[in-house]
Amino acid sequence: RISQADTAPAHLVALTHGGAVLGVHSSGVVQRITQGASNAMKIGIVGTGMVGATAAYALVMRGIGREIVLVDLNKKRTEAEMDDINHAVPFAHPLQVSSGEYSDLVGAKLVIVAAGVGQRPGETRLQLLERNAAVFKEVIPAILAHAPHTVLLIATNPVDIMTHLAARYAAMEGVPSGRVIGSGTTLDTARFRTLLGQYLNIDAYHVHGYVVGEHGDSEVLLWSKVNIGGVPLYDYCQMRQIVLDDAIRQNIDERVRRAAYRIIEGKGATYYGIGSALAAITKVILQDERSILTICSPAAHIAGVENVTVSMPWVFGGNGAIDILPMPIDDNEQEQLHQSAKIVRQAIDSLDHQST
Repeated sequence: RISQADTAPAHLVALTHGGAVLGVHSSGVVQRITQGASNAMKIGIVGTGMVGATAAYALVMRGIGREIVLVDLNKKRTEAEMDDINHAVPFAHPLQVSSGEYSDLVGAKLVIVAAGVGQRPGETRLQLLERNAAVFKEVIPAILAHAPHTVLLIATNPVDIMTHLAARYAAMEGVPSGRVIGSGTTLDTARFRTLLGQYLNIDAYHVHGYVVGEHGDSEVLLWSKVNIGGVPLYDYCQMRQIVLDDAIRQNIDERVRRAAYRIIEGKGATYYGIGSALAAITKVILQDERSILTICSPAAHIAGVENVTVSMPWVFGGNGAIDILPMPIDDNEQEQLHQSAKIVRQAIDSLDHQST
């Protein structure tokens, strides 16, 4: 069993933050005046490119939170996104969307980090990692300087490695690793459930299955754990006389694994799916739902690989990641997960070697 150190109940943390320093407003209303205390309905988004802006839009459409602060070096772009999203508010939910600086993140319960640089022509993955690591080395401390109690939700790719680095930089500021999570394979899991649901002619909401490991080519579809409304997948197919042979499984696997490549080839980027996934994760944090999603957060051991960050079915809530859901998988999936975690660990090691 893999556990995070930061497993204190949410109500105890809230008591510490809210009970330490109280003030009384002239109206007689008790107010919290601790500078570092968080506002459970305030969300920050650092990086307002297509992913960050779409996440903000998804939050407004779903009515998640009450205040969204957009932060980016490109002020003109950020203000334009703010205006555009604010114009959608009357048709959705009454959220306040503003453009600001890091200092405006004070009190944010959660900060989505979608900041980073794009890959240059001819640039290697490791070179891109080095440049994004340099960005995070500045961004993470800047966020925590003003919102020390926030949960960091990393969306920048490669998300597994960037989440690992974010947790490393956050640890230097005294933040436990459980309060740093990444979007991981949340979107991949949704793609898996959607495609399988379409094949079975069943609402994806009732298709339960996970994609784990790296958010990338080595990710693992856990076919052995899939169930349809509680009925094991293969039992369901047998009862319904549905053919689910190796060729069909391979086709679904490939479409899940290569989905981003196809979308990028057709329109240049992916943002609707990940924006919606970030909104769903945000809702869990703000409402302390104790949900299970395939996010990523640093873990001591994954499939025999030490100190690595890959996606697993995590139980998480208002204070971030709590525990990985214990889930026996078959030997083939275990080996695939080992190889996937090993790839991420090797990338982290390569990056560390380059920086020394």
